[in-house]
Amino acid sequence: MELSGLVRALRLEGPRDGGQLEQPPPAVPPAEQVLLQIGLLFSERAGGAPKAGVLRDLVALVEAADCRWLFGGVSPATLGELVGALNGYAAPPQQEQDAADLPSKDSAYAATAERAADVGLVFLRLLAKLEAAKTQESLGVPIVAPILCRVMEPLYIFAATHIAERPWTNAKSQSVAQELLALLVRATGCGSVAEFLRGKNEDEEGRFGAVMGLLKRELTKDTWKCNPATKFVFSWTLPQVTRPWLSHYLEHVLPPSLLISDDYREENKILGVRCLHHIILNVPAADLWQFNRAQVVYHALYNHLYSRGAPLIQAVLLCLLDLLPILERAQRQQKQTRPTTSCDEVLQLVLTHMEAEHRLALRRVYARTLPAFVQRLGILIARHLKRLERVILGYLEVCDGPEEEARLGILETLQCTIEHAWPRMPCRLPVLLKALLKMIWDVHTDQGSTPEPVKAALLQGATECLILLDRCSEGQVKVLLEGVYSSCEENRIRECIRKVQENT
Repeated sequence: MELSGLVRALRLEGPRDGGQLEQPPPAVPPAEQVLLQIGLLFSERAGGAPKAGVLRDLVALVEAADCRWLFGGVSPATLGELVGALNGYAAPPQQEQDAADLPSKDSAYAATAERAADVGLVFLRLLAKLEAAKTQESLGVPIVAPILCRVMEPLYIFAATHIAERPWTNAKSQSVAQELLALLVRATGCGSVAEFLRGKNEDEEGRFGAVMGLLKRELTKDTWKCNPATKFVFSWTLPQVTRPWLSHYLEHVLPPSLLISDDYREENKILGVRCLHHIILNVPAADLWQFNRAQVVYHALYNHLYSRGAPLIQAVLLCLLDLLPILERAQRQQKQTRPTTSCDEVLQLVLTHMEAEHRLALRRVYARTLPAFVQRLGILIARHLKRLERVILGYLEVCDGPEEEARLGILETLQCTIEHAWPRMPCRLPVLLKALLKMIWDVHTDQGSTPEPVKAALLQGATECLILLDRCSEGQVKVLLEGVYSSCEENRIRECIRKVQENT
């Protein structure tokens, strides 16, 4: 094994005095001394060509070194410090807490990607050596297991930092990170990343707690923006841990999710809301009721409903739809009788915004989620019929583009409303019938870019609404449509009316 080049570069021969080489008994084994010196070199943030050269030498050193020399006399703490120093060397450049935007993929980030690819190769060689050392009689699992336990969390954080397309990654660094994560999962005897983090069964503790322990100091109010990768590592890791394991770590994951969602930048809000949604879906309701956690999350989400970004509103509404049942069950168990529920409050605000909304992107988001709120309230939707009717009439009147997402969503909303609040429909029959017939005519005569399948879906939805209105009004729709059918010459419209008249 040729180590002389690297040893001389690190000045490991020892001090000289008057031409005589002092050779005191070594305080630590040679391998530990080499690795300590390398760790000290990379613990400094500043990079440069000398470090890149040392990295290449380190890859060769680890690959050529004998396992007994490399691991036999090295403490797990020394290898842990080396991995941590290399991880810091490959991390994206720090940024100011109040930086408005992540830098673009400039030279600094390009250099980070190159460093990450080189460091990833070192980690791959190191893991391969650890796997080989398990089978050696003089080392085996008793020596390898403590080292692996010390380095697996920093290795995971490195892989999660560089595994996806980010400003500080490139194809090479992503490929190395994916290979490293796969090798790490195999080395720990797990079948997947999720199993590595949560454990093989509910009684076994995985590595998620230890990973969150390393991330914890970077996920505080004052530090979470300094490292641009931290929020991505957290949001990429969290979905890997599901029910029933996630409830054990609720105190670790809920505060940072709320913190990220409370940021002023929309992309961070969306990231935080998605983390909150995963927590709501994978933590028992009883745990969310404790310490008013569910109410805290509800207020954080409700405040986002005043935002104007369609992606954020969509994420918030989907999250609220899964949180509202938890809140309502808690109120029932506490025997709290309220004239309105949290679902009423959300729907009231949504309908207020829908009435005045003119941007098509937001109109589509609102219309897609509105049927779920009607289903959620059931017969209690009668509380909102006056405002809901205005929204339905306004949205049926306006074409929203080739896919007609808003109109299709509103037609589904109208169907749900008729099914749940049918006793209140006969008095609204004149305005609803007029609006549906006008929409059918507009769709039939539309010469725009709306595809034929979309037109067919609109006409089918309108026909189903007319059939439901006819049922709840005891056949009044059939009577009113007789004159329209006899005077209409358009076959497509006559077909819609015929379906209503033939329905029994």
